[in-house]
Amino acid sequence: MAPQDDRSDGAEEAMVAEAEKRPIATIVIVIAMQTEALPLVNRFQLTEDLDSVFPKGVPWVRYHGIYKDLHINIIWPGKDLVSGVDSVGTVSASLVTYASIQALQPDLIINAGTAGGFKAKGACVGDVFLVTDVAFHDRRIPIPVFDLYGVGSKKAFSTPNLAKELDLKVGKLSTGDSLDMSPHDESSILANDATVKDMEGAAVAYVADLLKVPVIFIKAVTDLVDGTKPTAEEFLQNLAAVTAALEKSVTKVVDFINSKCIAEL
Repeated sequence: MAPQDDRSDGAEEAMVAEAEKRPIATIVIVIAMQTEALPLVNRFQLTEDLDSVFPKGVPWVRYHGIYKDLHINIIWPGKDLVSGVDSVGTVSASLVTYASIQALQPDLIINAGTAGGFKAKGACVGDVFLVTDVAFHDRRIPIPVFDLYGVGSKKAFSTPNLAKELDLKVGKLSTGDSLDMSPHDESSILANDATVKDMEGAAVAYVADLLKVPVIFIKAVTDLVDGTKPTAEEFLQNLAAVTAALEKSVTKVVDFINSKCIAEL
């Protein structure tokens, strides 16, 4: 008789294999800002969930509905209860990703949003990237092994057919909790070989990996981190136009996913 752990591992692998053969039915799209979320809410004709699946008192917002053969859930962390601004950053992203997986049991997570890009790596404002790898750049723990934990490198779910069909640019993503880039951040981002940087992706990846849910990342470039304009100024200047480009790309991704199983992506 096989040990209990072996049976459990085998059963889990069988469940994963079976899930990969079933058509994708439920998608969770995690988006940090309302400005990024609303064009997709309108595009997919979603409605806000007033009887929230989330704990009472949290500002997290779920928009949901049926689009083609898919049950789509757009999750926005909402406005911070103290400052009233979008709840951006890794903490909110981790929390809503965990809560969404627990409540909705999605087949696939998409983390969509805007990002800074590096012109040295070929990024331009308005480009939309399909991310291949994610890592943190501001969790500096200079102790052996802890340093690797801090970076937290992970692979996005591999989607070769999606990348080929939609002809998206591909690149690595680096995540941190600051909009600007300190010298320490810059050296870590270079070590991560990142083409784009954001404030949520690696946190979403950590939770998705922990709970064994496939996750892909779609990031649209609002500003060039290694450009000449101040980051905050360029970000705000381009946010509306780049959000429109993000909406178009995410719609194409969802259209491609419809009626397919995970293994076909």
